[in-house]
Amino acid sequence: MNFPSHSSTSAAPTDMKRTLMKILDGTARNRASKAVEWLITLVVLTNCAAVVIDSMPDVHAEYGHYFHEFEFWSVMFFSAEYVLRAWSYGARYKQEEGGAWRGRKEYMFSFFGLVDFFATAPFYLHTLFPYLDLRVLRVLRLLRILKLSNYNTALQDLFQAVYSERKAFASALFLLLIATIVSASLMYFAEGHEQPEAFRSIPHCIYWAIITITSGYGNVEPVTAGGQLIALITGFLGVCMAAIMTGIVASAFSNQMSRKQAAFGQQLREALADGIVTEAERELLAKLQRQYRLSDDTVNSIHDEIKKEMAEAAAN
Repeated sequence: MNFPSHSSTSAAPTDMKRTLMKILDGTARNRASKAVEWLITLVVLTNCAAVVIDSMPDVHAEYGHYFHEFEFWSVMFFSAEYVLRAWSYGARYKQEEGGAWRGRKEYMFSFFGLVDFFATAPFYLHTLFPYLDLRVLRVLRLLRILKLSNYNTALQDLFQAVYSERKAFASALFLLLIATIVSASLMYFAEGHEQPEAFRSIPHCIYWAIITITSGYGNVEPVTAGGQLIALITGFLGVCMAAIMTGIVASAFSNQMSRKQAAFGQQLREALADGIVTEAERELLAKLQRQYRLSDDTVNSIHDEIKKEMAEAAAN
């Protein structure tokens, strides 16, 4: 959306590092930023598909060398991206604020910086230690899928939503723990003598209870009437827990979106307070809109509501 501004205001020149940082971060609303976002997304998805397909013995035996070649060039791509990000983040802070090292350290030890690092680390470790069995580390290549959350806030929203409702989640998990232990104990006494191989102890019954609560059907069929009743009740508890968890998550996501709109609205109010939106304020609002994944219609609605509130306040 367009905001009023001084006609004499001109865009300040941006150096190469800051421009590159905005493009790689996705905060720059231009074709270059969009192209980089789609390119990284394509390479990440192709890499994850290659890791999955390469795990098939027959496919690996016939096409393994192609997958190895693709992995090599992918690592070169991600390594170049990592270096460029670390280099460009040097422009995040001025010299008096900590300088280039602060920005680079902030990126390298951030969540996405660590994901970028560990996405390429298995390749270099295998190159340095070719005789070690690093198959477990190679699976870390699938961590590259987490890079996509840098451009899609769904995962970030989930973490923030869970954290904001941590007390409700803790209460639900406590109820789940109680239901699991009680169901396992009752099943042990009901089926322990009839099926000692499957229900020979309460810990073994806990495994059955967890499977039953989460999937609705346990890995072992009870044979006694008491065991069948306990299984029905346990399955019903699982449905109830799923409903509780779903309600908590849905409420948390709704509250998360409301907080984002409120934060954007507050920033917009401050920008419109003097009737003029400067270029710096315009860039900040555009950054927040992209960061919060707010549509133009949502932003226009917030803008119209604030303008209406300001007009009513001025009239009074």
